[in-house]
Amino acid sequence: MSEAEQDRIYARAGWGQRIRRGTRPAIVVVDLTNGFTDPQYATGSELSDVVAATGRLLEVAREHGRPIVFTTIGYAAHGHDGGAWLQKAPGLGILKEGTPAAELDPRLPRGPEDVVIGKKGASAFFGTNLAAVLAAAGVDTVVICGATTSGCVRASAVDSVQSGFPTLVVRECVGDRAPGPHEANLFDIDAKYGDVISLDDALAYVAGSEPGGEPAVPPASHAELPAEY
Repeated sequence: MSEAEQDRIYARAGWGQRIRRGTRPAIVVVDLTNGFTDPQYATGSELSDVVAATGRLLEVAREHGRPIVFTTIGYAAHGHDGGAWLQKAPGLGILKEGTPAAELDPRLPRGPEDVVIGKKGASAFFGTNLAAVLAAAGVDTVVICGATTSGCVRASAVDSVQSGFPTLVVRECVGDRAPGPHEANLFDIDAKYGDVISLDDALAYVAGSEPGGEPAVPPASHAELPAEY
């Protein structure tokens, strides 16, 4: 199928519309832990550029008072809390709670007001209180960074929009183990679940100077967000 025919089919179905961005965005960083960003781990890959780009976005977000949420994924030593997913993907079993593999990449800038949510599944929303945390902070748009694009990022984007949040995925701030799944899933996310945007666009939006839009109003305070879950 040619690219033109593909575009025609998607346009006819109404896919790929742009979302309406809100004025109270939050940054959700999905699983940028050592087990995914350090290639020494079997589950990891070289994501230094993703970590650096995410760090830039986090610094701007913090400067403008945007809520920041990190997720991690980790399992008990026996692995029984991984359920059927660890049967399908047993390699994830190296992500043991309390080990370096399950810890956030130390290169990420973090603050005491940031929220850290642990999870067992792919989506940042499934089985967690992320939606409640975002709602309590008055968030109206979710900006997603993290790993991997074809796994936890995609699952989180799907659940984000299904939870009622307009969703943005920052291209330079997400990564995967191979370019094929990465690009295919960015295409699918952009067509159906959220807008895939550039880092420059995300930086301007989070800073409150979205092109063609009204300046964003920063949340009153991070005080309503607990320090950690």
